[in-house]
Amino acid sequence: MTLSGNQKRKMKSAARLYAVQALYQMEQTGQTVDQVRVEFLDFRFGEQFDDYEMIEGDTAVFTKLISDAVNNQALIDQMTDRGLVAEWPIGRIDSTLRALFRAAGAELVQSDTPPKVVITEFVDVAHAFFPRGKEGRFVNAVLDHMAREARPEGF
Repeated sequence: MTLSGNQKRKMKSAARLYAVQALYQMEQTGQTVDQVRVEFLDFRFGEQFDDYEMIEGDTAVFTKLISDAVNNQALIDQMTDRGLVAEWPIGRIDSTLRALFRAAGAELVQSDTPPKVVITEFVDVAHAFFPRGKEGRFVNAVLDHMAREARPEGF
């Protein structure tokens, strides 16, 4: 079956959300990237609840994001710290946001996705986790800073 462009886009978006969840889970449980990858690909993608079914994610995008986030964590965390105020380094922010910045940072430094697309996609992820908060604006500001550092040609 051939997927439409819209279906492919939705699967990439879902992979970004799953990557944030996986990185969060790794930090909380100490699981390895391989353990979390297998769990998500086998059980989380397309997971069904009583009245809701999770969308299938793009497995290649998901795998690359979590691997790149782990392999480039020091660089990504330093970029994130430069985008945060001095009083709130990455170690002091919410662990969900930390996972989000790591996934987004991985895409910024290790892919050819336009920076503005990365920012928009991960701001949407922030809204999914914090639907009533100001985190979306905060994520937008920090990712804009990170993107201008990592890929200034994209602006």
